[in-house]
Amino acid sequence: KDILGCAQTGTGKTAAFALPIINNLVLTKVFLTPKCPITLILTPTRELALQIYENFKLYGQNVNIKVTVAYGGVGINPQIKALQDGTHVLIATPGRLLDLIQQNKLSLKQVRTFVLDEADRMLDMGFIHDIKRILVMIPKMRQTMFFSATMPPEIQKLSSTMLTNPVHVSVNPVSSTAEKVTQSVMYVETGHKKDLLRHLLKNPKFNRVIVFTRT
Repeated sequence: KDILGCAQTGTGKTAAFALPIINNLVLTKVFLTPKCPITLILTPTRELALQIYENFKLYGQNVNIKVTVAYGGVGINPQIKALQDGTHVLIATPGRLLDLIQQNKLSLKQVRTFVLDEADRMLDMGFIHDIKRILVMIPKMRQTMFFSATMPPEIQKLSSTMLTNPVHVSVNPVSSTAEKVTQSVMYVETGHKKDLLRHLLKNPKFNRVIVFTRT
């Protein structure tokens, strides 16, 4: 069944999809096709792609499962070589995945399981059009797993185009805060925000501070 999962980072999402995927691949004994992955995991950053890759290698160390990772910012040739004989699992960022497809070094025609991880971050980073391009290349007969830390309307709309009668799984309240974090909101005129920030930073309690800005 398709799965719509809502869970924050650190709640075990990777193990939740990696272990069943590895188990199914071992039980079905799939034969690999050149340039074709059986499972595709799409993730927004190379750091997350590498983290998922390391987890798959750890969980599958005693079974004969080939896992490949592809992301931008590094040479493409080693990734092309790794995909030549096919792979059971491909973990990729959208941009590099499309590069490989455009160079005819990768095909998604054999994908049976598709995982979209950190979907809300992908939308924040502007990957929505890449995701839609990739979706039409994957067979409709597949299992899709869609994971997101938050479920704003845009994410719900995207999930409705990807999933068929999904099972909903939620870990912790949506957008919940870590237990040790206290939140507060201060309403202030835009022109006074910097003055308020300066005022707050004079408080001795604010000895270690991170300030997030929009751009």
